[in-house]
Amino acid sequence: MKIIPGLQNNIPNAIPSNITKKVDENVKSFDETLKEFVADVNELQNQATEATNKMLSGEPIDIHEVMVAAEKAKTSFELLMELRNKTIDAYRELMRMQI
Repeated sequence: MKIIPGLQNNIPNAIPSNITKKVDENVKSFDETLKEFVADVNELQNQATEATNKMLSGEPIDIHEVMVAAEKAKTSFELLMELRNKTIDAYRELMRMQI
């Protein structure tokens, strides 16, 4: 493939800046996404705890509702742990790279 001299310098300017700004405003950072996910997992854990406490105190709640809430909380927590493990593995791999 033949590269035309001077073309590389024009590529960044080929995309209008207003398009990239709009994309950047709509995209969440990894940090924000992770915080939201942790908050969602925490909310599911709280719902499962609340459902269990209602059942144990004798309030009218179906056992299947308690089990569904507990399984949702368990599954989301396991997913969060796998995400954490993959993130740590990726970090360790980056640290092993030589510059």
